[in-house]
Amino acid sequence: MSVPTSPVAGGELATGHAEEPVIRLRHPWRWVAVAVIAVYAGVLVKFLVTNDALRWDLVSGYLFETSILHGIVTTLKVTVVAMVLGVVLGTVLAVMRLSENPVLRWSAGVYVWFFRGTPILVQLLGWYFLASVLPEISLAIPFGPSFATWSTNTVITQFMAAILGLGLNEAAYMAEIVRAGIGGVDKGQAEAAEALGMSPVVAYRRIILPQASRLIIPPTANETITMLKQSSLVVVLGMLDLLGTAQAIYSRNFQQIPLLLVASIWYLAMTTVLTYGQARLERRMSRGTAGVASRPRRTALNRGGAR
Repeated sequence: MSVPTSPVAGGELATGHAEEPVIRLRHPWRWVAVAVIAVYAGVLVKFLVTNDALRWDLVSGYLFETSILHGIVTTLKVTVVAMVLGVVLGTVLAVMRLSENPVLRWSAGVYVWFFRGTPILVQLLGWYFLASVLPEISLAIPFGPSFATWSTNTVITQFMAAILGLGLNEAAYMAEIVRAGIGGVDKGQAEAAEALGMSPVVAYRRIILPQASRLIIPPTANETITMLKQSSLVVVLGMLDLLGTAQAIYSRNFQQIPLLLVASIWYLAMTTVLTYGQARLERRMSRGTAGVASRPRRTALNRGGAR
């Protein structure tokens, strides 16, 4: 049975049901979910506003306190230096894992296996207590004479232990991210570089890595956010980062929750800034790829059409 049609203006054909009203789908459970969330949100807001034990006066008083701000600087320094070490070493490890040399490939694999398989807290404490098993660090020829020797306690300070623990652990994860990014580049690119007479190092630097960066940079930004929060683990080394400073203060005034709220507010502020930067970066790196919507730009054509 065919549907009756009739001609309309412009030469188009309209079905006989065009005049029937469109019935919108109802979503009753969606409204139930909104009501439940609204009730619990109200309970949470009432708890935060009316609970005197939270001491919002202390929170506002310590939010910009000098020692707290110094702790934020320490947190940012640890995050930046550890991420730089992780990205550089992770890139080297990724290239080693993709090498045709089995010694390099297996060495990088063992590194990734060890540092991803042991807790980061154990690694931090291991570097900090390294002096108990290695009292001195020497610059020497293996099984030969040494040229210089330093006390391990002098070299492995709290800051150095934090950088080694966080940076070397991050390198294992970055190696996998970079390896996946390089693997996403068409093999024909490497073959074309080889046909042009480029050495493997030049081909990686000029051809492979620039194309792989589109896949590598977004997860690297995500790792940076994770590192910012993970840096709070350095409190076990006695470092006065943001969380360590908050702990030092509440150990004196016994106001644990207000000081933890201060630390949380600052962590949320910093992660929000990094998340915004990550979103902008991902949008920029995704330009020109199919299926990714980009913000429309006002061109001369659509400006003219808008008038």
